[in-house]
Amino acid sequence: MAQQETDEQTQINDGFVVDTEDCEERELAHRERGTARPITVVGNPVLHKECKDVTEFDDSLAALIDDMFASQKAAEGVGLAANQIGVDLKVFVYDCPDDEGARHTGVVINPVLQELPAEARVLDESNEGCLSVPTAYAELARPDYAEVHGQDAQGNPIKVRGTGYFARCLQHETDHLYGYLYIDRLSKRDRKDALRQMEEGTPRYETVPNA
Repeated sequence: MAQQETDEQTQINDGFVVDTEDCEERELAHRERGTARPITVVGNPVLHKECKDVTEFDDSLAALIDDMFASQKAAEGVGLAANQIGVDLKVFVYDCPDDEGARHTGVVINPVLQELPAEARVLDESNEGCLSVPTAYAELARPDYAEVHGQDAQGNPIKVRGTGYFARCLQHETDHLYGYLYIDRLSKRDRKDALRQMEEGTPRYETVPNA
């Protein structure tokens, strides 16, 4: 990003972050400082409850964000919530393309998904997967536009918006921090099928076995 530290996001006048600039440099800077951690999977209690709000924007939070970027890269994901590495805090990171191919990279603390009026909702019924439900995919209808309000790593208020695949990512990661996995939004039959896919598959990254 122009005239900014490479691990920070810039803002435009209406408060939305510019998260499409210097993505490679920013992601790499976080990842090189961080350490990849194993991914928690469905059944782990930390994934099934609302996470705690972040109240301290300090070095330990910065270190967590670095580890999250490292973990996301190691698992070949496009988004990662803190509880997916066992941390009970409302933080998610993303490194995700939109449907036009633009790369978005950033972090949101204490995210709140903005509700769209019914007339503004256009549903996208694409497949969805999750690092915490490894090897499983299912079709899930979500709005093709999403807007999340929260804070950056320094505690400043920010807004992030996305369309298509990136909108799905923003909704998916915010869900995580409120105790929801994407399979919780499926029909009973489709949820059962996703869990069967997970049981039959082999994760390509390290996971935390459930007790």
